[in-house]
Amino acid sequence: MKADRPIVLVGMMGAGKTSVGRRLAERLGLPFRDSDEEIEKAAGTSVADIFERFGEEEFRCAEHRVIRRLLQSGPTVIATGGGALLNEATRSQILEEADTVWLRAGLDILLRRVGAGHTRPLLSRGDPLAILRKLIEERSPVYAQAAMVVDSGIDDEDVVAGNIIQALKRHQAR
Repeated sequence: MKADRPIVLVGMMGAGKTSVGRRLAERLGLPFRDSDEEIEKAAGTSVADIFERFGEEEFRCAEHRVIRRLLQSGPTVIATGGGALLNEATRSQILEEADTVWLRAGLDILLRRVGAGHTRPLLSRGDPLAILRKLIEERSPVYAQAAMVVDSGIDDEDVVAGNIIQALKRHQAR
């Protein structure tokens, strides 16, 4: 399979965007970028610190700038933060300029993967189960705008990466 534009993975925290994204990039021979890691490099501090010091709105502005830059880097696998598509400008740019894949996983799997949420700013504000449930409800319609949906509830990253490759082949054949 040949990628001629970025492949952007979207979905909830814990869906496997970073771990599966790394494996997908390796299999496709493409560079991999994680938008949260790129934001941390640019800011010189952690995502959690940005949320705490400047708030979610400022974080989303920084996220938009970083994703815009990543989309201009040609064929690349990009893992976004779970809320990246909530910003309308970011969402429009991703949907227009990239092949988008929603990595979808159930609540029980997401909760197991993110644990108590101590490193996840949005989960540190209360009961992680209730927060995740609410976020899934709010964000699923936005994630559903992605060109492809792949189940990431399987714990084998290589299998999920293979399923994404098959989805990309079907998508490109249209």
